Amino acid sequence: MENQIKRAADLILKSRFTTAFTGAGISVESGIPPFRGNDGIWTKYDPKSLEIAWFMSNPVESWNIIKELFYDFFEEAKPNKAHLVLAEMERRALLGRIITQNIDNLHQEAGSKEVYEFHGNSKRLICLDCRKFYAVSEISLDHIPPTCRQCGGLLKPDFVFFGEGIPQTALAASYEAATISDVFLVIGTTGDVMPANQIPYMAKSAGCKIIEINTEPSNYSGDITDIFIRGKAGETMKKLGAALFTTPLDNDQDGIDQDFEIHGQ
Repeated sequence: MENQIKRAADLILKSRFTTAFTGAGISVESGIPPFRGNDGIWTKYDPKSLEIAWFMSNPVESWNIIKELFYDFFEEAKPNKAHLVLAEMERRALLGRIITQNIDNLHQEAGSKEVYEFHGNSKRLICLDCRKFYAVSEISLDHIPPTCRQCGGLLKPDFVFFGEGIPQTALAASYEAATISDVFLVIGTTGDVMPANQIPYMAKSAGCKIIEINTEPSNYSGDITDIFIRGKAGETMKKLGAALFTTPLDNDQDGIDQDFEIHGQ
């Protein structure tokens, strides 16, 4: 692994623009399980609860599942070392952009600024009538379904349900990143979910080097990946950070490096 970390760090240090492309695997160490796989969310919940047509027809039933899943169960999740290292890379001008398939807001909580959410964000709600946005902390979920204070319309989590399109800003930023990046740092994604899984392929076609960090080989590994580093996101990103940063990473406090404090908070 040491040789692969060094090779990856060398590529990033020479890169004019690096993009991180993250999936569910980066948040597992924060206590958020993936949706797919043997222990995934869809083994315990029916995916139809997140179909937009079913949500519109059955808002109470859908919201009861959404509340349990996203706002009772996952609410205590905090950024892990992988999120914090990426934020520090951005602060040191070693990372230009994060494209994430996750909806958990952990990149922003870690301090990253240039984050484009391919599937939206569970920490925001949107009124389906007047389109007003709310932070979820502003709205009581004791009353289901929650409604808009302004017009009384139905509120929906501002993430992409099955049957909805990808946010245009995130889509445009992803396509642009694929054309301007020298390095794509792919972390914690199997490459199964369309259309997000096409972004690394677009980057590779544009001449980008692909560095992949995953616990198991993905759809990218034997196809477009230039450097595959097998390991958990947090542990591996800590080692990559040690190779990238001049500041030592030896002093851990409560499992998070003192160097990776959340800046600006």
